[in-house]
Amino acid sequence: MSVEFDKFREVLDSRYSQDDIALIERAFEFAKTAHDGQFRVTGEPYFAHSAAVAAKLADLKLPSAVIVAGVLHDVPEDTSKTLQDVIDEFGDDIASMVGAVTKLGKVKYRGEDRYAENLRKMFVAMAQDVRVIFIKFADRMHNMETLYALEEKKRIRIAKEVLEIYAPIANRLGMGEYRGLFEDYAFKYLQPKEYSWTQHLLEERVKKFGPAMERAIKSVDFELRKNGVQGVELHGRVKHCYSLHRKLLRYKSDISKVYDIVALRILVKDIPACYGALGVLHGLYTPLPGRIKDYIAQPKPNGYQSLHTSVFDEQGSVLEFQIRTHQMHEENEYGVAAHWRYKEKGTAPNERQVRWMEELALIQKELSTSDFMQHLNELKLDMFSDRIFVFTPRGDVIDLPEHSTPIDLAYAIHSEIGNKAVQTRINGEIASLDTPLKSGDLCEIIVDRNRKLPNEDWLGFIKTRHAREKIKDALRGSKPGLWSSLMKHVR
Repeated sequence: MSVEFDKFREVLDSRYSQDDIALIERAFEFAKTAHDGQFRVTGEPYFAHSAAVAAKLADLKLPSAVIVAGVLHDVPEDTSKTLQDVIDEFGDDIASMVGAVTKLGKVKYRGEDRYAENLRKMFVAMAQDVRVIFIKFADRMHNMETLYALEEKKRIRIAKEVLEIYAPIANRLGMGEYRGLFEDYAFKYLQPKEYSWTQHLLEERVKKFGPAMERAIKSVDFELRKNGVQGVELHGRVKHCYSLHRKLLRYKSDISKVYDIVALRILVKDIPACYGALGVLHGLYTPLPGRIKDYIAQPKPNGYQSLHTSVFDEQGSVLEFQIRTHQMHEENEYGVAAHWRYKEKGTAPNERQVRWMEELALIQKELSTSDFMQHLNELKLDMFSDRIFVFTPRGDVIDLPEHSTPIDLAYAIHSEIGNKAVQTRINGEIASLDTPLKSGDLCEIIVDRNRKLPNEDWLGFIKTRHAREKIKDALRGSKPGLWSSLMKHVR
């Protein structure tokens, strides 16, 4: 057993069989031999990177085949060993992942045109086999950890790439921890002054609220156990730098309005225990009005589930609590990757995350490369923006990009509802059709069955690509000159 594998072995737990471990060790020896004599710009042996990628995949507790592909991901491109050698030694499935990662190795941020092309490559790879993205994420995460060793021009390019491509995809896959780390690494190199200032604010806030959190951990743990809440585990969470930076921009740098910089996470056995723990908390502390959020009954569109509440402690400090099950915690931090941990046991990925990847695959078929580049901003909005849930009067839940309007909702329900829309009620009140919707809104679309065509002015405020395409389809050729008129609205 090599020194590298001996160290790596410590991160493997009981879910990996002896056969799994033997396979990974064989991959270590194969890659180490292939990369022999190669060094990274940091001065360390190149294989140290392969081992680090494997360790990150093992931390995600992904199946052994994914870890092996991670170990081997640079072998065909950077050594004398070929993809055929990988097939001969490890089989088609592992080799297909290695080959896909090798293709993605060419993804670079070099202006809008190349960016569109490379984003498309990421979409295609993800739609075909999401495991490839886990490997690419682990690869890129280790590269970000050693980014300091590159010249500034390359650091900036890679940081932009991570902020524009990797972090948004991690968010849509529900991989909160990876999203946060990607954003923070990119923030550090793209806006170093703002990063340092925000990091200082974080450190000061942690110092200020640290004692209150220590008191709360002891008090809450005692009360939860006294009340019979099962499976209790408590730990603190500090907000990521970039996330805090964006929130401060919304509040004009008023940090007193940001309550969740430091939070206490409470992990419990099951969903009833979550609500039981919330009751115990509110018996122990005074909750802040309007600060209770139930993301268990109504998960975020990327699958995030948790109860959030802010309370006043006995000293008057405002404390943020997040309550979830152990399974929710894994899925919130690692998203689709958490489901792949148990793939052999038949656990399916989150339905919404799978649906999103299916939509990506459909877009590849629908759009040519030139169309993809033309509609890039719409696609980024549809795919990468924060999402909202909007309810219909029938109780259906529609997933839309943030700032979507009733017209976007209408077309998400059915194109005929969109074409014939004339008015809307939001939470029972008449509103204009361009009103931005918020998560949790109940939105009713009022239609005129005699109406034939949508209003071309809607193209000036709608947010979704789907609505835009349906409106253009309905208007195209409907009357002379209309098509050229509406093209001014195309962004």
